[in-house]
Amino acid sequence: MDALITAAARALAGGDPLGALKRVALRDDAPALALRGIAMAQLGQLEQATALLKRARRAFGRKDTLARARCLVAEAEVALASRHLEWPIEALDRARSVLERNGDRANAAQAGYLAARRQLLTGHVHDAESTLAGIDPSPLPPAAVAVHELLSAGIALRRLQTCPARSALQRAALAAQAARIPALINEVANASQVLDSPAAYRVSSEARQPLRLADVEALFSSDTLVIDACRFRIRYQHQAVTVAGRPVLFSLARALGEAWPASVPRHILIHKAFQLQYVDESARGRLRVEMGRLRSALSALAHVRSSGDGFVLTPRHGQEVVVLVPPVDDKYAAILALLADGEAWSSSSLALALGISQRTVQRGLDALVQADRVQGFGRGRARRWITPSVPGFTTTLLLPAPLSAH
Repeated sequence: MDALITAAARALAGGDPLGALKRVALRDDAPALALRGIAMAQLGQLEQATALLKRARRAFGRKDTLARARCLVAEAEVALASRHLEWPIEALDRARSVLERNGDRANAAQAGYLAARRQLLTGHVHDAESTLAGIDPSPLPPAAVAVHELLSAGIALRRLQTCPARSALQRAALAAQAARIPALINEVANASQVLDSPAAYRVSSEARQPLRLADVEALFSSDTLVIDACRFRIRYQHQAVTVAGRPVLFSLARALGEAWPASVPRHILIHKAFQLQYVDESARGRLRVEMGRLRSALSALAHVRSSGDGFVLTPRHGQEVVVLVPPVDDKYAAILALLADGEAWSSSSLALALGISQRTVQRGLDALVQADRVQGFGRGRARRWITPSVPGFTTTLLLPAPLSAH
């Protein structure tokens, strides 16, 4: 490896892509193409980065399997940064195996971190934790240690374990400072803000109160029956009933929870559950059926009783009933939660991350565009979606992956 390639590689490791390009921008040999691709990725030119890395991989040839594997890892990182979640993860697994066999611990770990980040992004929290557990960060440079701790914090946050998350973020901050990479330092600082930003609102018959993630964690452990509109669950401590696929039942439970300890008149329940303005015998019949289903679903947690002209919710164990609502309280909150990371997403990647159909995602995006809440650019398969501004709250409770019941 010549001196210019070595100097460019050191510049990239230190977060100086322009310094790297000064040394290799005019070269077209395989190592220079790879370094140029990584530099362009650090500068945010992801399409050019992908093209350069593919050229570099072809230029290395089939015999140089180690260099080709490193290029594949870099391509996977660019794909993840551009939210191209359809990128073949099997290729990354093969590249990681090649790197491990050849003793390249740093790049093998980077491949593992990319796999864990993708798993976390798509809601496979247990898989991400298993992947991360297989990587020993102790022999790695500070930048890799910071990434490791950021992933640890992300897993803890998805599970609503704020103390382990805060500890991991503190370790990540120390590692980022040791690495002296400004972009990494900023990333850790931004991640740390999640703990102190509003994550949800606690709604009762008396008040609406903003909560941080630690407050939500404490609420779930308290002697309170929680109607969780973030995850569409009704929960009491470690017991939970999921009604994510039954919107009518959840609408009824939420209406009863917001009014607790008072009862809710039948005509209000009919309007909230069925969006009907006029109440007739047919609507009353539908309400009786749905209230029976709700009573059955919540039998372990609460009583649903008829009271005069309406219904009332009475917890079996807890002393209080509250409703937890997300900071973005509408039907497209999950899409906005993913777009809140500031990256440009395709509709297919949003569908993959959320576990829903691309047609459903596209309908949501069209509605959000009409409301000026998201913006689209590009055409066809290259079309991407972003939010005009990053919200001042955390969207952790809205991201795909159910919160742990433990």
